[in-house]
Amino acid sequence: MTLKVALAGNPNSGKTTLFNALTGSDQRVGNWPGVTVDKKEGLLKGHKDIVIQDLPGIYSLSPYTMEEVVSRKYLIDEKPDLIINLVDGSNLIRNLYLTSQLAELDIPMIISLNMMDIVREKGDDINIGAMEEILNARVIETVASKEEGIEPLIEEVLNSRNLKNIPNKLEFEDDLEDAIYQIEKIIKSDLKDGHARYYAIKVFEEDSICLDYLKLADDKLAKISKIRKNMEEKYDDEASALIIGSRYDELEKVSDKMLESAEPKLSMTDKIDRVVTSKLFGLPIFALVMFMVFFLAVFKYSPGTMATEAVNGFFDDSLIPGTVDLMEKFEIHPVLASLVSDGVLAGVGAVLGFLPQMMVLFALLSILEDIGYMSRIAFIMDRLFRKFGLSGKSFIPAMVATGCAVPGIQASRTIENERDRKITIMTTSFMPCSAKLPVIALIVGAFFPENRVLVTFSFYVIGILSIIVSGLILKKFKELADSPSPFIMELPPYHAPRPKSVLTDVYNKSKSYVKKAGSIILVSTIVIWFLLNFDFRLNLVGEASENSILARVGSVIAVIFRPTGFGTWQATAATITGFVAKENLVATMGIVLGLGGEVTEESQALLTAFSGALASPVAGYSFLLFNMLCMPCFAAVGAIKTEMDDSRWTALTICYQMGFAYLVSLIFYQLGSFFFYGEFDLGTVVGFIGLAFFIYMVVRKPYAEKKQAYEKCLA
Repeated sequence: MTLKVALAGNPNSGKTTLFNALTGSDQRVGNWPGVTVDKKEGLLKGHKDIVIQDLPGIYSLSPYTMEEVVSRKYLIDEKPDLIINLVDGSNLIRNLYLTSQLAELDIPMIISLNMMDIVREKGDDINIGAMEEILNARVIETVASKEEGIEPLIEEVLNSRNLKNIPNKLEFEDDLEDAIYQIEKIIKSDLKDGHARYYAIKVFEEDSICLDYLKLADDKLAKISKIRKNMEEKYDDEASALIIGSRYDELEKVSDKMLESAEPKLSMTDKIDRVVTSKLFGLPIFALVMFMVFFLAVFKYSPGTMATEAVNGFFDDSLIPGTVDLMEKFEIHPVLASLVSDGVLAGVGAVLGFLPQMMVLFALLSILEDIGYMSRIAFIMDRLFRKFGLSGKSFIPAMVATGCAVPGIQASRTIENERDRKITIMTTSFMPCSAKLPVIALIVGAFFPENRVLVTFSFYVIGILSIIVSGLILKKFKELADSPSPFIMELPPYHAPRPKSVLTDVYNKSKSYVKKAGSIILVSTIVIWFLLNFDFRLNLVGEASENSILARVGSVIAVIFRPTGFGTWQATAATITGFVAKENLVATMGIVLGLGGEVTEESQALLTAFSGALASPVAGYSFLLFNMLCMPCFAAVGAIKTEMDDSRWTALTICYQMGFAYLVSLIFYQLGSFFFYGEFDLGTVVGFIGLAFFIYMVVRKPYAEKKQAYEKCLA
């Protein structure tokens, strides 16, 4: 008989590390039905009949986030045989808040008391015996990051088949307990699966999901409402806040029996945070750190850049010429030979050539995440974001999006405020993801070889500024007008990066990138090659590529992009294919410019070719601006559709991104050409008008203020 085990715990408590330690490589990753929340399950190492379900990291079983809704639905509907509740021993009381809620589900529980190395370092003493007695659950000390306590925990899981200890429930003050008991009696006949105390508390809190599930009669709802009102009047507080406060009060009482805290002292984490999160040094340190990240990733003599040049050199000097010679030797048809050399190898090779650079970037960002600095960045940026009406929580998806826009967009579901969440979804993809890095490197190599680090870093800054400016613009509209949600986030202690964790992260991200190159980009390059080599009558165009299907279609659409400086069919074609996958931009340019594997940052052929397609560095930068800020790849658009759960809002998001990108690139190109080259024509006038419109959208009064002013005038 299969044993179903649920792994539950707070975010940043080491849950993923523990899950990996318990399951090893025997894992399956997908999505929960109907949502894009990650669903990870695996088999306990050495035991094929024990399935461990890794629930999303949650702070409670309240329906504030999609993660919380998913977790409690699984626990109630699937009824696992056992819960492994991961508790961060260094933040005992806060973690036991979730434990107290899990205990109300009447499911056997084992406590994995994690981060005991930090507990010992602080000098705290946790009485395991007292904790087991109070909770009526086995408590196993663990340090998941060092795999300490894993074997005793596994042994306890195996023993749980014969043990059905239901954990003790947290008891509140007498009058609150009496109120909950009264509600239990009222709803008892409506319960289908037990959990009387759990549902009684949730009904008392006016939990909408539970109320919809129970479908209580009007007379019962009236009785419960009266009980709730009496308690709210007595304590002068809302029912939900009353429950939250009571839980923490009772946990504080029992903690005296469990925990003996050492004299407070500044830890190394506290000392570091005094500097890196300070109002004075926080932002400059953050800017310096990110600059160094990009410097190490794209600097001329960095390992990533040198490896990238080596890979590109291999394609240019060995693989492509060798393949061409081999096909000539075997008298392969010239059309097929062109497909292989100019299509597949040129396109995919151009994308793969930048993999080493991205691996360095992945590694550096993973190290920052692993040591605990990423959460500090969100804290620091909250101060800045809040000045512009945004929450610091919006920056967390933005940071995730530097790897890939899809999980970045998905990360927005942790934002409780609906307005903040929508704005975050609409703007997260402005950050330069890994797929955009090859595009940046290509343009930088062509037009800005002496300033590659600054130019590359500038797009990270532009991404942040675009999010801030978009927040100012979007919050002025009626449907997005609201106050930002409060920022609450745990800052984990600093620790040395774990090589295994970093290498695993780099491997998974690199694997995903290569898979994309081997699938979507491979198909795309073949399609691009076909469109470039045939006309509408399916005749080979040979050297006359301007007669190809791609050139004809691109020339028609290119008219739209002339005011932005890249109104050529080559640049337009690359932009269009970039909507499938941003890496396609490089592949397409490599094919349409006939560069093959010569797409290196130092290639004179590259510079010459781009000079024909993009007439100036200003045009090149404008091209980058549009493609960095416009609609993301199809996969990211799918994530937007899922998270918005509304076709109208998805369409509005795409329209806003395209309009914002076009306006920014138009203003930059027209004013850049005016100030740098002294060019003045009708386009320059349009550029100044565009700038004026842009400024107006930023500074205009919000909808609410306009409405109030109007009502004042009427009065």
